[in-house]
Amino acid sequence: MGKPEVLAPAGSLEKLKFAVDFGADAVYLGGKLFNLRAKAANFTLEEMAEAIDYAHKRGVKVYVTLNAFVRNGDFPAVEEFVKEVRQLKPDAFIVSDPGVITTVKELAPEVELHLSTQANVTNYRAVNFYRSAGVSRVVLARELSIEEIREIKERVPDVELEVFVHGAMCMAYSGRCLLSNYLSYRESNKGACSQSCRWKFYLVEETRPGEFMPIEEDQHGTYILNSKDLCALPLLEELIEAGVDSLKIEGRVKSAYYVAVTTSVYRRAVDLLTENREAFYRELPKLMAELEKVSHRPYTTGFLKGENGSLQHYETSSYIRNYKFLGIYRDGVWQVRNPIRVGQEVELFLPTAESFKAKVTAIEVEKKGRIIRAEEAHPNQRAKIRFDKEVPVTERTILRREEAPVGAGV
Repeated sequence: MGKPEVLAPAGSLEKLKFAVDFGADAVYLGGKLFNLRAKAANFTLEEMAEAIDYAHKRGVKVYVTLNAFVRNGDFPAVEEFVKEVRQLKPDAFIVSDPGVITTVKELAPEVELHLSTQANVTNYRAVNFYRSAGVSRVVLARELSIEEIREIKERVPDVELEVFVHGAMCMAYSGRCLLSNYLSYRESNKGACSQSCRWKFYLVEETRPGEFMPIEEDQHGTYILNSKDLCALPLLEELIEAGVDSLKIEGRVKSAYYVAVTTSVYRRAVDLLTENREAFYRELPKLMAELEKVSHRPYTTGFLKGENGSLQHYETSSYIRNYKFLGIYRDGVWQVRNPIRVGQEVELFLPTAESFKAKVTAIEVEKKGRIIRAEEAHPNQRAKIRFDKEVPVTERTILRREEAPVGAGV
């Protein structure tokens, strides 16, 4: 069984470092223009240079998203962006517009071309077409089943296939949606989606203005366009056997904590499955439990099993949030992100996807150049923390706390 790449999202320099430190083989990021996550922090050229240097020194690849659909007047800026990024030596550009493909081939011929899922490739003939255009990897449409993916790989074995395995799903076909543009004047195909599909909708008949039709699931209405989140971890073996080369985690606008946990879980899962199949299935319930501890909507395997009847979540568009990210252990101290108090029950999550529970017994914080005892550590402080038991704290360990359940399905 081949070992696929674990590809993690990097919406900012901080998130890139989390992804790299928690086991990604590759990360994908965007500049300030022409990528489809305008709401992410994204990268200046200086930040991108630092990010690529940080990743490459640790053997991790960096793919730069250039996957917006551009207009005639955009090309001078696109050309300048390609020239500037080329100097930073990224491992690939992720593209979708044929005009952009041509531009990158002309201006950065040594950089690989990966075709974005926005191109909605659903068949082997399309893969062949893009191969002839110079594309070395295709990010397949989310609407494909594993069997369809398998056939594409069998027919075009020399093109790498990348498949989304985790994260938010879009109610539109391969993300090509006009709903946001129509309702909020923010164009999803240029990265500014307002997620209008998550809003609450009622049905109104034309001759009865103001009269809501009784289609609600409960007293709060219905969310008829709201999709569940994708989680393909239980199907990992089938995906690898089908020939998938890269397992992609969605989430450039998600938190650093989300990036760390999802990357760590899929890293652990791939390593287990390709080295000890039985151990993977023994650990699968624990790995799934870890994925429940990040902010998410109810999970689905999407179209991967050929089913499409259970993708929408009608009750609410809220996220399930059961855990709060408290801090991360770096350079011998805890870097605090949310308040930590003496007496709290907390959980330590290691980059190996293992977790341990403990109680905080003492806190020391840096304040005005002095180390003092405290009952509470606050965000942005650096703290030393003692627990009621020996815990295997290692570099990059995450500290989190279970909260009162909030969101759908709880």
